[in-house]
Amino acid sequence: MDAKVWMYLAYLTVSIGLTVWVARALSRNGLVFLEDVFADKRLADAVNSLLVVGFYLLNLGYVTVAMKEADPVGDTSQALEQLSMKVGLVLLVLGALHFFNVFALGRYRRGRLRQQAAAHPPLAPVGYLLPQGGSRPANPAGPAPAGPTPGQTPPVPPR
Repeated sequence: MDAKVWMYLAYLTVSIGLTVWVARALSRNGLVFLEDVFADKRLADAVNSLLVVGFYLLNLGYVTVAMKEADPVGDTSQALEQLSMKVGLVLLVLGALHFFNVFALGRYRRGRLRQQAAAHPPLAPVGYLLPQGGSRPANPAGPAPAGPTPGQTPPVPPR
């Protein structure tokens, strides 16, 4: 076999090995993140499985498309140079996909947290504060109730 065939075999071995290793690591360690994002363990497990399948399809598809080398490989050093370039591109694709997934899931999580925060109204007021001048503003609907003297706390209305 010539150097190009050995380069292809090494490329496939390293690329597929890296893809499987990264997919397992992301699946195992990302499940906690997905459970927090979706707040549902069953949904997080399902999304995790779908992400792993998509990860394999994209990466192995890229590995097979990028395998072809048009230039002739003269010797072992050229084969290693081309191999390192191909494996480096696979690693860049793996990293880009990983950061894209984390970015998209983070945005989804922030939106879900905003919706949850908006669903809880603020607490009802339990009293009022006197203006810094010490007197209460005039009430156009009628006479103002007698307020506390300075140093006293205002009365709390019954609930």
